[in-house]
Amino acid sequence: MIGLISDVGKRRPVNEDYADYHETDEYKLFIVADGMGGHNAGEIASKLATEIILEYIKDNWDTFKEDCILENAIKASNKKVFSVSNKDEEFKGMGTTIAACLITKSDIYVANVGDSACFMLEDHKLIKVTKDHSLVQELLDSGSITEEEASTHPRKNIITRAVGAYEEVMVDIFKLPKVMKNKYLLCSDGLLNEVTNDEIEDILNSYHNEEAAKQLVTLANEREGRDNITVLVFGGEL
Repeated sequence: MIGLISDVGKRRPVNEDYADYHETDEYKLFIVADGMGGHNAGEIASKLATEIILEYIKDNWDTFKEDCILENAIKASNKKVFSVSNKDEEFKGMGTTIAACLITKSDIYVANVGDSACFMLEDHKLIKVTKDHSLVQELLDSGSITEEEASTHPRKNIITRAVGAYEEVMVDIFKLPKVMKNKYLLCSDGLLNEVTNDEIEDILNSYHNEEAAKQLVTLANEREGRDNITVLVFGGEL
């Protein structure tokens, strides 16, 4: 069972997030993207990047090795978004974050660009798999600010990497052992800006995937819902 909700939130006029997944006998692929850009171009970037990644892996599954196909797919999406952005003035400067999870018969590959994130629930404990590409993360890494200060930092939404921002993109890849009982969450920062990790852990432990997704989005909107909120919950029950 899979829980997928993408919600506009309480303050934004347009939902620039996008999420999708695809399952076959050979693999399962899950993606969350959070778009950015003027004139609502962010919604174009997030949808386009997600569709390219899904299509690339579907078309090239038998061509590339499992350990590189997800990174290749994201880089292909980067080229496409960058190309569209530079051909049309309306879309100039658009880009998107990506958090993706590819589950094969033997392993799990997680990828991210930007500050959309992947979490794993293992033995009832929440573990953040990805590391944000953001200004606040860099300040944390350097010891300039604390975790508490990071949660309310005025520039917390400034990212340092995005799909489509430049002609080339660096993709972080994390290889995980396949543990069927583990549960996974992909989400945009609209969730993390409103809901704590402890609250996420409690909800993922307390509800099945579909209901967990509903509870997470509801809680984010009950706070302030300042951004689009997208959650994709899977695993454990697969």
